[in-house]
Amino acid sequence: MGKKKPRPAPVPADHPGGMVDAHTHLSSAKDSVERLVQRAKLAGVERICTVGDGVEEAAQALSIAQTQPDVVAACAIHPTKAQQLDQQARARLEAMAADPACVAIGETGLDTYWIQHDPERTADLATQISALEWHIDLAIKHNKALMIHNREADQPLLDVLAASPKPVQTILHCFSSPVDVAEEALARGYVLSFAGNATFKRNDFLREAARIAPVEQILVETDAPYMTPEPYRGSPNEPSLIGHTYLALAAARGEDPAEFAAAVSKNFARVYGL
Repeated sequence: MGKKKPRPAPVPADHPGGMVDAHTHLSSAKDSVERLVQRAKLAGVERICTVGDGVEEAAQALSIAQTQPDVVAACAIHPTKAQQLDQQARARLEAMAADPACVAIGETGLDTYWIQHDPERTADLATQISALEWHIDLAIKHNKALMIHNREADQPLLDVLAASPKPVQTILHCFSSPVDVAEEALARGYVLSFAGNATFKRNDFLREAARIAPVEQILVETDAPYMTPEPYRGSPNEPSLIGHTYLALAAARGEDPAEFAAAVSKNFARVYGL
């Protein structure tokens, strides 16, 4: 048998620019934040929201946002780590939420996938729901957007959000749910943030969700270093590669890529209160 051909090194898309990355994890990448941001700017990315999924990573995200121009932060505890939301963690997140560099409370939400696949290390659903409700209150208290992680928890998540007070904005990050969930979320006024999985060949349902969404309710993200878009799926992701996702979404919507990017950039500023 012949050897597998090596994957080509990922390169940015040929995109006109004016893009934003609404959700990435700069502190999780193997390269330096400075180089990641510089490469993103060269690829046409004007603003970035970096995210922490635990208290320490949230603190790192906030520190990056405080020192890097055109980078903002989202801070929270990931639902799979919801058992870590003790009084000390709450106090630290309260302080982060009050900082102007923190523009969203996230990523919080619900995740039943890891409850099934790694129950010993994953918070149970009741603990996740309690943490989500606390994060919702935190977002409302500080007038910040709520950034939601959802993995295989569509109905319980929709139920919790419907029964809770409504933050100024609710973002369903890395939207991966069926079209009927997209329709319900859009009807409620939520924002759908699409990542590289919207470029995967089998995911026509995500491109359909992007097609039916009013442009005012769309964000685009990398979720890097995860969710690398085609044609580089399987390689590490970073913000400079987001143009591939923009092009796929613009094509699905039948829109000019530059006009679509400009609309998403305007949404980024509105949703994050910039």
